[in-house]
Amino acid sequence: MMAPILERFVSPGKGNGLRATGRIRKGELVISAEPLACCVSNRLAKEVCHHCFTRRESLLRCSQCKTARYCNTACQKQAWSGHKRECKCLQSLLPRLPTDSVRLAARLIFALLSPSKSSSEELYTLEEHESHLTSMPEKKKQGLSQLASMLELYLQQEVPDLLQEMGSALPPSCQEPLSLIAKVTCNCFTISDGELQEIGVGLYPSLSLLNHDCRPNCVMVFEGTRLELRAVQDIDPEDELTISYIETLSLTEDRQRQLEEQYHFTCHCQRCDSRDKDGLMLSGEEGKWRLLKEALPRLEGLKAESNWEMLLESSRHLLSSVGGEIPEENLYKLRITDMALDASVHLGRWEEAMSYGVTTLPAYRQYYPDPHPVHGIQLMRVGKLQHYLENIEDALDTFKQAYGIVKFTHGEDHPLTTELTMKMKECHSEMDHHSSSRR
Repeated sequence: MMAPILERFVSPGKGNGLRATGRIRKGELVISAEPLACCVSNRLAKEVCHHCFTRRESLLRCSQCKTARYCNTACQKQAWSGHKRECKCLQSLLPRLPTDSVRLAARLIFALLSPSKSSSEELYTLEEHESHLTSMPEKKKQGLSQLASMLELYLQQEVPDLLQEMGSALPPSCQEPLSLIAKVTCNCFTISDGELQEIGVGLYPSLSLLNHDCRPNCVMVFEGTRLELRAVQDIDPEDELTISYIETLSLTEDRQRQLEEQYHFTCHCQRCDSRDKDGLMLSGEEGKWRLLKEALPRLEGLKAESNWEMLLESSRHLLSSVGGEIPEENLYKLRITDMALDASVHLGRWEEAMSYGVTTLPAYRQYYPDPHPVHGIQLMRVGKLQHYLENIEDALDTFKQAYGIVKFTHGEDHPLTTELTMKMKECHSEMDHHSSSRR
């Protein structure tokens, strides 16, 4: 369970937090935790095993609710105790599906009603989790009230006397569906796969204590549903442990707005107070990059629809229209180059994908001064393209840089690190083969 290298404390101006009790070295595993409750995102419900969260081409479907899917009967059997009550709820809503947060809240209730799971051994009980209901705007509260009604409707079949049962098993502040939904939406973690794509949501009560920093000293990565928290800087005893709640590659005002809207606080970390890197992100002539900024919502729409042809054509056009006048570090140019990379990969245009990928790397290096999973994954993507296109020496160099990051963010034993080590071996043996055939 809990490694003894951290403890709970009251963080000045931030409420509860976690801090180190001893020295923690960069790359060290600080804590790993299984979720109290989790579920696969609706968007990926047909592509990911609902038990072990592995992506697979073909999955077995639960014959009753027709929603849950599993790798095989072994996963299905292991999932049954957690799925049994949910299964009836899912059946009752068909053909509609509950939203992710409703499904997660229900799984949380079932976990708490089954005596084996409880959040009592956590550093931070559910009772103490913030719901932020008093500080949120009315519109957001209305949205949550709708989710709360959906939760009640969803649970009706399985737990008709739900409120009584919840009253006896749940802490007072979780008995009210609205406050439970609010706690869930504010404290849940996005579970991502090896490529950092979102695959689900989960509740990890002790880790909800972690406060945010836009240049955090820890990062989270997942292996299946297990969350691993690793240090990306050396941490001294009594230093607070922090993570970033959001994607940090954005402007100070955008980060602050997102944190305010989603998590209801104003960030005063060093990066925000010094507006660190904002100048670099907005480098180049404003008249030119404003066009890129204004085009982004449309491009994001195309990406959401998987309209790769249009996305590639538009990105290509925008990038060539600004040409060299906007530096690669410009945030909007970088985002569009990344979209062009995604689209080229989806369309199998490997040469083009590789050139976009290579273009992004110097900017990633600047924006991620500490080891960061996003930077490591980007290097791996580029390395794989170089390797496929037989630029073996470049690929090896890129994989080595990726390894220099991933060994800290994911650790030596993570499947991603193993895959990377294999790739480097392949490059070495191909280079040996080339040099011996040249002799």
